[in-house]
Amino acid sequence: MSPKDSRQADSHRQEGGTIPGSAGTPAFVLTAPQPSTIPVLIAVPHAGRAYPASIFEHMRNPGTAAVRLEDRYADELARRVADATGAALLVAQAPRAMIDLNRAPDDVDWDMFSRGRPDRLGSYEPGRRARSGLGLIPRRLPGLGEIWKRRHEESELEDRIQLIHQPYHMALSAELARLRERWGAALLLDLHSMPPLPKQGSSWPAEFVLGDRFGATCAGSLVASAFSYFSEMRRAIAHNRPYSGGYVLERHASPETELHAFQLEIDRTSYLDPHQSEPGAGFAAMVHLLTGLVRRLAGDVAELGRISRNMGGEWADAAE
Repeated sequence: MSPKDSRQADSHRQEGGTIPGSAGTPAFVLTAPQPSTIPVLIAVPHAGRAYPASIFEHMRNPGTAAVRLEDRYADELARRVADATGAALLVAQAPRAMIDLNRAPDDVDWDMFSRGRPDRLGSYEPGRRARSGLGLIPRRLPGLGEIWKRRHEESELEDRIQLIHQPYHMALSAELARLRERWGAALLLDLHSMPPLPKQGSSWPAEFVLGDRFGATCAGSLVASAFSYFSEMRRAIAHNRPYSGGYVLERHASPETELHAFQLEIDRTSYLDPHQSEPGAGFAAMVHLLTGLVRRLAGDVAELGRISRNMGGEWADAAE
């Protein structure tokens, strides 16, 4: 039996949530070795491609807008890395066009809705991301404009929150707690892709951006280890600019209780074809690179857990 087959045989697969209008398609899939082999969870919230027909019907330019909203094939990168390393893997199948899992459930632009802002919200003001057009339900894209042909109904938003957003974050939280219970510490790697960054003067733009909410969501030693790894691999990486991380990190990270998290953005031209629509020539190399990163960080996180237990921390009596 190959290592991949062995991992699959020993893995727990959980399908959760439901995509409204899709005849029961799960909103996400969580795959995790039982027992866990490393204290790392890779999550991919923006690569979902299970579109109900109604979504395309209501989009102005579905072929363009849907793909631009996706972190195209970041889920396939993550699956290969999880297979190679034994990391737990949480992949959203619901598309970002329906609901953005990296946004707070109240980060809504109510001008998108037929009845406007509900009375129960009082003096509610939309969050910064909603004002930019990329709130809980994306409204517009740079260079493309408005995404939707019509206004939404509040009931549609409520269904998406209850059937997609809430169960996804419950599963994410539960898996991180399970990893921490076993290892004394856990790391969430929230995986995304980005368009190429502009060149800054004579310097080549970063190929990766690591976001930790400016030091708030991850131990500095883990961030330093990641930067050291990319430096050894001679790959350019930036820190928090222009992406510092969003709601996923804000909600789930708690370094003081050994729940660490960072967001990793990858230049999608590094692993997609020239049209940025299908895996390209750099796909295998990117899998290899990320596999090495996860293996290194897994050892670092396990060591943090051992230190915490030895110091009599809250998780010292966790299962071995």
